[in-house]
Amino acid sequence: MSETTTAAAPSARDERRAARIAKHIKAFAAAHGGSADGVVEYIGGISTRIALVGADGAWGDQVAPSLAVAERAVELSGITVHEAFEGELGLKVRTSAYEWKRMAGLQLGGTQA
Repeated sequence: MSETTTAAAPSARDERRAARIAKHIKAFAAAHGGSADGVVEYIGGISTRIALVGADGAWGDQVAPSLAVAERAVELSGITVHEAFEGELGLKVRTSAYEWKRMAGLQLGGTQA
């Protein structure tokens, strides 16, 4: 097997991974107002998180195996990508009573729900 063939295999695999993640991002956007914004965040080791905020304020995420796969996934999905999760993007997030209760419980020494 040549070096060219060896180098191309991971690229094709990464493209399939990015396409699969993009499909999930598009489904999230469709289910939450038709569009979404996102932030690509390195979370350590070999993972990168794509934090998502739908047009309706719902939030979610996808985890990609690398920064390159995450960046390709958001490109394929067509979402608006922000440099950081702050300002207007943060204000869009709608949290429910569940999240507030869970956050307060963790701060007060409670258990995770």
